[in-house]
Amino acid sequence: MCAETTDNTPDYKDTLNLPQTDFPMRAGLPKREPEWLERWNKLRIYTRLRDKAAEAGDREPFTLHDGPPYANGHLHIGHALNKILKDMVVRSQQMMGRDARYIPGWDCHGLPIEWKIEEQYRKKGRNKDEVDIVDFRQECRKFAEGWIDIQRDEFKRLGVTGKWSKPYLTMDFRAERIIAEEFQKFLMNGTLYQGSKPVMWSPIEKTALAEAEVEYHDKDSFTIWVKFRVAGFQDALVGHEGGLVVSTQKQEQEVERTLRNMEDLQGAHVVIWTTTPWTIPSNKAVVYGENFSYGLYEVTGTPEECWAAPGDRFILADKLAGDVLGRARLSEDHWKRVRDVSAEELSALSLQHPLAGAEGSNGEWDDLRDFRAADFVTDEEGTGFVHCAPSHGMEEYELYRDLGMLGQVITYNVLDDGSFRPDLPFFGGTYILNRKGGEGDANKSVIDKLVEVGGLLARGKIKHSYPHSWRSKAPVIYRNTPQWFAAIDKPVGDGQDTHGTTIRERALTEIDNVNWTPKTGRNRLHSMMVARPDWVLSRQRAWGVPLTCFVRKGALPTDESFLLRDEAVNARILEAFEAEGADAWYKEGAKERFLGNDYDPSEWVKVDDILDVWFDSGSTHAFVLRDREDGSEDGLADLYLEGTDQHRGWFHSSMLQSCGTQGFAPYRGVLTHGFTLDAKGNKMSKSLGNTIVPDEVVKQYGADILRLWVSQVDYTGDQRIGPEILKGTADSYRRLRNTMRFMLGALAHFNESDRVEPADMPELERWVLHRLAELDHRVRTGYAAYDFQGVFQALFNFATVELSAFYFDIRKDVLYCDGDTPRRRAARTVLDLLFHRLTTWLAPVLVFTMEEVWLERFPGDESSVHLTDMPATPADWLDEPLAAKWAHVRQARRAVTAALEVQRTDKVIGASLEAAPVVHVRDPEMLTVLKSVNFEDICITSDISLTDHPSPAEAFRLPEVDGVTVVFEKADGEKCQRCWKILPDVGTHAHPATCYRCSEALG
Repeated sequence: MCAETTDNTPDYKDTLNLPQTDFPMRAGLPKREPEWLERWNKLRIYTRLRDKAAEAGDREPFTLHDGPPYANGHLHIGHALNKILKDMVVRSQQMMGRDARYIPGWDCHGLPIEWKIEEQYRKKGRNKDEVDIVDFRQECRKFAEGWIDIQRDEFKRLGVTGKWSKPYLTMDFRAERIIAEEFQKFLMNGTLYQGSKPVMWSPIEKTALAEAEVEYHDKDSFTIWVKFRVAGFQDALVGHEGGLVVSTQKQEQEVERTLRNMEDLQGAHVVIWTTTPWTIPSNKAVVYGENFSYGLYEVTGTPEECWAAPGDRFILADKLAGDVLGRARLSEDHWKRVRDVSAEELSALSLQHPLAGAEGSNGEWDDLRDFRAADFVTDEEGTGFVHCAPSHGMEEYELYRDLGMLGQVITYNVLDDGSFRPDLPFFGGTYILNRKGGEGDANKSVIDKLVEVGGLLARGKIKHSYPHSWRSKAPVIYRNTPQWFAAIDKPVGDGQDTHGTTIRERALTEIDNVNWTPKTGRNRLHSMMVARPDWVLSRQRAWGVPLTCFVRKGALPTDESFLLRDEAVNARILEAFEAEGADAWYKEGAKERFLGNDYDPSEWVKVDDILDVWFDSGSTHAFVLRDREDGSEDGLADLYLEGTDQHRGWFHSSMLQSCGTQGFAPYRGVLTHGFTLDAKGNKMSKSLGNTIVPDEVVKQYGADILRLWVSQVDYTGDQRIGPEILKGTADSYRRLRNTMRFMLGALAHFNESDRVEPADMPELERWVLHRLAELDHRVRTGYAAYDFQGVFQALFNFATVELSAFYFDIRKDVLYCDGDTPRRRAARTVLDLLFHRLTTWLAPVLVFTMEEVWLERFPGDESSVHLTDMPATPADWLDEPLAAKWAHVRQARRAVTAALEVQRTDKVIGASLEAAPVVHVRDPEMLTVLKSVNFEDICITSDISLTDHPSPAEAFRLPEVDGVTVVFEKADGEKCQRCWKILPDVGTHAHPATCYRCSEALG
């Protein structure tokens, strides 16, 4: 707002209080941010904050426990979102007065790293099985160490603070010791057992997988309709569950009559449908729905290329019969429905496997198949019958487990590499998957054999969602294998029964004691916990913490003496792990070393399976929160924060593990965020070329732009990011930066002698203080609720609308042109109060920029905004009546500025100071309000007239401001060459071409 000059007038530019700051308009974040990182490193910011809290002694602790990322690759945008959210939580809690701790960590064990080492071996022609296991594990450790260093630098580059000098690693010796110790608690409290049941198995990786290690993708599968011949009826129908029971001569006659009526079922076929032909060799039963309607269908004619023949009879669910026969290429002209088939009749049938009696089968499938009702049969798809291979399906397994018939139905036909056992007739040595995870030759072999023996009615292909390993990306299978489990419905023998006697009961109770953000997280974990099976703890791999237990040779898993439970043995194992790490378990002589002199090593088998990595990460609370001095006083985390997929992952395993070992949840709060999609809402994929890499964003814009994007999105759902979205974020950043730059310039040379007490301030300044008090509450409650989007929106709107476009716009004249007046001192006092609050309120988000702003005003080797708390805001700044009054003032101002904008657009005026409008106000109270303030200054005009006279027709009206109209008039007088106002008194004072105010300011 410098004055225009002519040859005949003085140049008053140097007499103005123009902004003074070196704070640049262009941020240059990509180049400058690393300098601040280095500065923070030298200042030891995180350590100094912990020391500060310890000295104060009264700061309430807050611990965010880091869900460990996996140490095997560069960061993706999901990592950035997660770590930035965590950092905003920690920083905001710290600056609100708490002792906020954050120890970063890494998941270091498990299949993905092992898989990478195996890939390296394959390229070199080496066989993993020929390498010493300890040497192999050392290579895995070295691989993880390399990626930890890379990821640590990438996380720090995002401005994330924490104990980077001493993170937690699941492969640290101390951590491996405590993981083993936590496992031993399951061993000792009676929840550990060995069982043989179907688990998700990766033939490519040769290991069991947890649900959290599985992702679902579309897969093309073979689908077949297979015929099981009715071979007869249950023996004498005596005592058959659900069948006909004979007890008298009369009933025998009824049975004979029933058998005669069922003769037309002899030789008919029950048809099943499956998308896993490879499970047919392991079939042991067929089940049906007890309450469905079934019928007997007869083929009356056939088209060409059909596997059915005239006279064939099929038993099918009526609801599905038409579809099934259609799949067999039979139109409605080719078949007829003969009669109903009752559940009582079904219960009396005996079925024959389609491969029974096949030449070369060696009697493998000659036994009759079990046939009974089951509640998991559906008539929504298929045939109304389900073929059961209990070794490859949980529902079938559970059915026969509950019947006590597992010994009769479990098979071991499929080996760990997904091939059939070599001696299995017809199919031995064939593979379900090839070595790259594609379709093997097993399905085709089974289908071809079924065609050969006449066991197939139809076949086809189907695309459906199917489980895949999230590492190898290959399909998985259900396979019955001996595994180690934690029983979640068995009473825990640790005496801690206040939360329930079983792990499931404890977990379901604890879920309701946790604060969930968003609240839907509670329901998701609760439903999973209600339905989940026992926890599969074992993996048949090498890189991890072993299941540190011994089993007695020759004993059955059900025998009391099967597992060795000895505290002395456990202690020797833990001592070795503390000193040497888990490698000690695999070293020569380990069994003898740990058993000591108390047991004969020849009588015991050392279990060499490793623990599920989710047990590792689920145990982190034990060796981070509970074990470290800088962990948590009570061993609990105030917050776990991860993506929604962790309801079945880390949140889940941590709850199970903690409830199994200490009876309660390891966390008080859980926050979940969604996934990051591209700008169109599509999942990011390298093949699609739509990935946004954090490192590239940082190089182009700076980390603060990425952090600002995180603060702007609703993280509770899926978020979108793309080039245009980032451009918009950068624009928001520039607007905020301009706000901070204005304050820095206006506050040049401000000191305590300039400060004015709120009671002595003009109304406009007291209105700003009122807004600060409101915002202080909004910011603190928002940060406490992790509502970063709400906090940022409130601050951004305040900074750009209420400050830049209103308060700053009005007060520029006072700041630039006044002398040392009370109102200028009041304005600068308010700017100082604004500065301290905006910098600390925004520091958790814009960590680099707010540091730059802070240091511009408070330079010094020890200075940092991140060593500062958010200042307390006096409650008496709140002034609701004043706020209501100024709401009316701002509303009327909108009508005036809109009217002047019309004149500016029409080039009637060049600036608002050329105007002296007449404002007609209908409401007397509004008129009184406007007359009580310097409304011309509020509207940035040289003069203004307020009247209650009726509005003339030509008056400007703004529809949303009812009762206020504006008639444009030009200002009367000469232009002050210092402040540019047009006033009648210009030129009548001591200083040429100035108004009274400016002449006084010049002295």
